[in-house]
Amino acid sequence: MAGTPGTPRVLRAMNDRAALDLLLAHGPLTRTRLGELTGLSKPTASQLLGRLESAGLVRTTGNVTGRPGPSAQLYEVDPGAAHVAALTVDPEGITAAVADITGRVLGEHRVAAVATAEDVRDRTAHLVARAVDGALAAAGLRPGALHRTVIGTPGALDPHTGALRYAPHLPGWHSPALLDELAAALGTPVALENDVNLAALAERHAGTARDTSDFVLLWADEGVGAAVVIGGTLLRGATGGAGEVGYMPLPGAPLTRGGGPRDVGGFQRLVGAPAVIELARAHGLGAATAGDALRLAAATPGAGDAVLAELGRRLALGLAAIVAVVDPELVVLSGDVCQAGGERLRELVEDGLTGLALPRPRLRLSTVEGSPILTGALHTALAAARDTVFDTTAAPALRTGPRSSSAAKEPPCPTRAPDPAPAAARSSPSSPPPRYS
Repeated sequence: MAGTPGTPRVLRAMNDRAALDLLLAHGPLTRTRLGELTGLSKPTASQLLGRLESAGLVRTTGNVTGRPGPSAQLYEVDPGAAHVAALTVDPEGITAAVADITGRVLGEHRVAAVATAEDVRDRTAHLVARAVDGALAAAGLRPGALHRTVIGTPGALDPHTGALRYAPHLPGWHSPALLDELAAALGTPVALENDVNLAALAERHAGTARDTSDFVLLWADEGVGAAVVIGGTLLRGATGGAGEVGYMPLPGAPLTRGGGPRDVGGFQRLVGAPAVIELARAHGLGAATAGDALRLAAATPGAGDAVLAELGRRLALGLAAIVAVVDPELVVLSGDVCQAGGERLRELVEDGLTGLALPRPRLRLSTVEGSPILTGALHTALAAARDTVFDTTAAPALRTGPRSSSAAKEPPCPTRAPDPAPAAARSSPSSPPPRYS
């Protein structure tokens, strides 16, 4: 926020932001109620609302009825003040969602694209733009309406080179110039973030880890990874690779060296989706997906019990190594493998951890609805957009309007999304979860 601390201009901007955060958290409020929540006098609250309405940040939305005396006008954050995009990337395609500044998701679109196909690897920016344009069309918005974009991908950006590491199965995403290409294609600042880190962010805002500042989220799906949050801050590591536990060597899996597209680490070989399908088939349970295999196992006494018990043992073995090093208060199990295994698998993992590691963290399933990665990306994009759009000390050209016309005037695009807010900020009313229409 520009300005000298303590000056009237900065104090007004602080009050403006507090009021906008309260409107996001509580929904429509009267001038009187907003004054009560902020501690501002009625005349000051009136001036504040008039200022925010003139800036296009709030609007009136009806009146309070059913009370004696004159009806009071209600105010809310203007949803059209800004829009953001969030995307998730997987080996089979790209999914995009567009939300307004209040967090309401307006449209989604998916572009199917096999990441290793020859005609895909050189068209990454084009495919991302197609996914975003499709989501904008579904939302009824024109191209160029976005203020911020966050993309969740496997792997992580190396802070020294700007290149994506630990994702050999996404060959089209490894160019150090990719962020510039994406920003040019979308006309908006773009941030890339590890997909499991985004899932952890979603869990902190709207899931099991909401009141926890030290936790590990273990993601088991087609790929396997972890997010480590210590003191409310993501642990990233020197090359951005903290949490790439799928590469962790474990007993029962062959050692992997090389890091090529077909090289899979020990933990992933044991608990990733292909391993779950193979494990189920070894016990006579055929299924096309890991989720189907685990649901079939849950409904099949004998053979199904053996599948779940062995998977629980494998997950506990990997978690024991993580827990022994990090000593988290909580471990959250997420991804299709953990979610499909459900509470029964969670209990087996918890039993398996007994005696393997001295720390005994709470072990819980993810409670985030929908895609945790997409939800985390939306949270991150909204936080960045609100910091810009809600800053009433900034010049209007930088604060309002789509970014397509002013992207060149923006500061350099970040190479990764900013870290989640500290634990103390999680309860702030400024970050209500995204809402789907």
